Amino acid sequence: MSSAPTDSGTALRILDAADGLFYAHGIQAVGMDRIRDTAEVSLKRLYQCYPSKAALVEAYLRRRDRDARASLAEFVDELPDADEKVLGIYVWLRGVLAQPGFRGCAFNNAFGELGPGSEVVATVVLQHKRRLREFIASLVGNAGVCDVETVTSQLVVLLDGAITVGSVQSNPGAADDARATAAAVLAGAERTPASRTPDGRNAPDGRNAPAS
Repeated sequence: MSSAPTDSGTALRILDAADGLFYAHGIQAVGMDRIRDTAEVSLKRLYQCYPSKAALVEAYLRRRDRDARASLAEFVDELPDADEKVLGIYVWLRGVLAQPGFRGCAFNNAFGELGPGSEVVATVVLQHKRRLREFIASLVGNAGVCDVETVTSQLVVLLDGAITVGSVQSNPGAADDARATAAAVLAGAERTPASRTPDGRNAPDGRNAPAS
């Protein structure tokens, strides 16, 4: 990971400029001179804060990783029970898909552009995907699902699919479709005894029930 820039105010302005340009136009299409002009700094100052474009791309993706996961965690934390927290992933996603200027997953976009040819991009993207999967797995486990890995894999595919459909079709409703399918996945998943009703069935309406 690159070292932190020495001038946080200037570095933040540069990173904000790079974030908007990279996401809107693609990483390869945006040169350092364009970032310099948007951030209104000298090229010398830009390189003092970020010694290479690769360092700036890394900072862009790492901040997106932190912000996205923090936003999702904060959203689902407000939901009342374990199943709603799982399904809340897709409610949160709907808000993301509906944002003006949404053009897909920044990590998928970056990997699609640079792929394994950029070790930095590949590392950050894979770390993001792994951390997101771990978070979803924790929610699935808290919902009392027995086969956490399988259900998590299904939910991740639904998440990625909704992002792609939502981006290509400019359709935030893709998240609603993913949520409905995720609810069916949860309803059909075997649960631990603590998450079943007294007659041994999974708790109805996607809610956990106390053990008998």
